[in-house]
Parts: sequence; C-alpha cells; structure tokens
Amino acid sequence: QVQLVESGGGLVQAGGSLRLSCAASGAIFHINAMRWYRQAPGKQRELVASITTGGTTNYANSVKGRFTISRDNAKNTSYLQMNNLKPEDTAVYSCKLEEKLSHYWGQGTQVTVSS
Repeated sequence: QVQLVESGGGLVQAGGSLRLSCAASGAIFHINAMRWYRQAPGKQRELVASITTGGTTNYANSVKGRFTISRDNAKNTSYLQMNNLKPEDTAVYSCKLEEKLSHYWGQGTQVTVSS
C-alpha cells in the first residue's frame, strides 16, 4: 500500500507564491513519474506538471514559466513551486505517483488565489 500526502496549500494573494509537497510512503518499488493535477469547481481535472525518474519535466501551457516541479528521489517526495499565482490557479491540487503497473493519488490540497 502506498500513501501520498500533499501539503502546502492555502490562501494567497495574486502574484504570491506557494510550494506544494507530495510525500509518498509505503511499498514503493520504482517510480516512473510523479504528476500534479488540479481541478477547479465545475471544471475538468487538468494535468499541471510532470516529472520522470530521469528528471524530465513537462508543464501545462497555462503554468509554464510560473510553476516548477521537482523531486527528491531519496525522500520519494515531489514539489510544485508556484510563483506569480493568478486567481485562475485556484483549485484543488492533487499529486499522482505512477509505477510500472500501478498508480496512486493523494487526497488533494486546496489552493485559493485572491485578486
């Protein structure tokens, strides 16, 4: 069993920053990728950023240049540094861990950006 725990969400003014963390624990064998998704009320879930074991990163166009994903392989933890936040970034942010045959989700953390 693998558990993911996100932290770092909160309320911030537009232009501010937050750093989300996603700590994985349990029977982890080999992580292929860790991803951050977000879902705003009334909208579909959106893939925000991804990072592979080798360090390759990908971002949604809406966050390029503002968000940075990273990971600490020794701690099985992924981070999402979010700068210059905008009200449209308001959503529940969830992390996903992908192994070869399985994937796991965290419970999500709320990010609210006020204008």
